[in-house]
Amino acid sequence: MNNPPSRTLNRSVIVRWTITVLAVALLVYLLSRQQWGVIISTVGTITWEGFLLAVLFTMVSRLAVAGRWHVLLSSSGVKITPWQSIRITFAGLFASNFLPTTVGGDVVRLGGTLLLKLDQAICLASLVVDRLVGMVGMAMALPFMVPVIGKGFSNTPTSLIINSFFVGSSVIPKRGWLQELSEKVKLIIHRFLEAIRLWLRQPKALLKALGFSWGHMLCLFTSIWILLHGMNQDISFWLIAGLWSVTYFVTLLPISINGIGVQELIMAFMFTHFGGVSNAAGLSLALFIRVMQMLVSLPGAFFFPGMIVGDR
Repeated sequence: MNNPPSRTLNRSVIVRWTITVLAVALLVYLLSRQQWGVIISTVGTITWEGFLLAVLFTMVSRLAVAGRWHVLLSSSGVKITPWQSIRITFAGLFASNFLPTTVGGDVVRLGGTLLLKLDQAICLASLVVDRLVGMVGMAMALPFMVPVIGKGFSNTPTSLIINSFFVGSSVIPKRGWLQELSEKVKLIIHRFLEAIRLWLRQPKALLKALGFSWGHMLCLFTSIWILLHGMNQDISFWLIAGLWSVTYFVTLLPISINGIGVQELIMAFMFTHFGGVSNAAGLSLALFIRVMQMLVSLPGAFFFPGMIVGDR
């Protein structure tokens, strides 16, 4: 007999919480193994002006994400203003900080469109295409990783901790996990085929959305470059693009809550072992990015309550 949906859902939530706690615990352990004086001195090299500039670029990148979705919605005939798209997007960004899924923000965005009494099918399809366009944009940055692939994985404490994370997560019971993943993949493919038909007739809209995605990536990579160079780490902008794209795709896996812990571990690992930055700088960068992501999502806290109770 198949497991009831409620049991499958509960098991999925438990697994995600378990991996999130495990990843955070490993991150704390990794930090405890470092010399705090070195980390503090590394963080101290970033000026307030540099940090605020990085936050500004992060905010612009989020506005570009809102613009990407707005282009898809408006091109499909949905009556929505840019301000409404921004409000709903930031509400989703804020909600994704605590919702137990990597797509929690998309659920909130869908709820926001329902409150505006917009076409449910088109709005759902726009979310699917929006995520796909974002993935296509990030995939374009993957080739920038090619020059450093040959470096391989060094056998250092950081890599051992990363390896232990994946080994630890592999001992979690997987009965039903592969079936659940297979069903999700089938659902994604089905949604893709249904959604893409609408926008394939409008290639200009897809190109505009991709343009906004490039703008989002450009601002995000620039904010990382500012932080790393503020910590006196010599790394090229294009290598940053390749390293982050790998981190992005790993974080998309629905194995933790909003990628908490997992994103930090993978990012520290990628930038340390493939980007050549110091351990202290890699860890500091991972924490800075998480803090900035939460900071720029705070405007959504003012919009989120209105989306729960509805507005006039």
